[in-house]
Amino acid sequence: MSKIIVPLALLPPWLLLDPMLQRWLLEDIGRGDRTTQALLSGRSLSGHATWVAKEPGIVAGLPMAARVFSLLNQQTTFTATVAEGQWCDQGQTIAHIAGPLDALLTGERVALNIAMRLSGIATLTQQYVKQIIDLPTQFVDTRKTIPGMRLLEKYATQAGGAINHRMGLDDSVMIKDNHIAAAGGIGPAISQIRDRIPYPLTIEVETETLDQVQAALTHQADIIMLDNMPLETMQQAVALIRQAGNRIKIEASGNITLDTIRAVAATQVDYISSSKPITGSSWLDISMRIK
Repeated sequence: MSKIIVPLALLPPWLLLDPMLQRWLLEDIGRGDRTTQALLSGRSLSGHATWVAKEPGIVAGLPMAARVFSLLNQQTTFTATVAEGQWCDQGQTIAHIAGPLDALLTGERVALNIAMRLSGIATLTQQYVKQIIDLPTQFVDTRKTIPGMRLLEKYATQAGGAINHRMGLDDSVMIKDNHIAAAGGIGPAISQIRDRIPYPLTIEVETETLDQVQAALTHQADIIMLDNMPLETMQQAVALIRQAGNRIKIEASGNITLDTIRAVAATQVDYISSSKPITGSSWLDISMRIK
């Protein structure tokens, strides 16, 4: 597989991540790591471990994995041998961990779970990105994430080469079909919302027909989403929006697959969004071997 160099994913601050990692450690440890505590019987031993990729893919989540071990014992060191967001081959060593043996044994599962989940997302994300890498259209994730995992799952799509859509409902305004139904139309929805939101939030409108696209244009939406449109209709919608000027951004969404994404990008939309890299990815298998 050809290697794609992607921008470094923006790591969320530890102020946000540490409480999450601590909760996950507490969930796994419970009242104590019975196996490790019984095995070591209070002895202080040092150990060394390697992480090996059991299948090829994009590596993501190593900083969080390193933090798991350091939260258990600050004397641990985690040295990655593959850069975050880069390709690794099957059988390749991706990290070395050294430190107190009890920390290595106790933190193994939580650290691996994080890295395997995020690496799987990054790997599938890059497959989508690769399909349109030579086109100006950008690939975007969605809010379809596991509760409690959004920060990390969206971090993983960045590691795979995507850009993040809004992180939450407070990031921007997105008027979807149910909002349109509740307001009685696109025009009333935009009018009511525009007077009540702070500057500089943008307003995006989800559209399914050319009439809805025209309504979004008439009421000056900032971003127009073309949702589940046939390609021919999408091309007409793009032409209609471009005639109104370059200020308005265009997003395509709905049933985006590896087989269809390039054809959608060829309509010259600015963004293509899909939940598939998060909802449809498999974990990248990684093993930890203690010496």
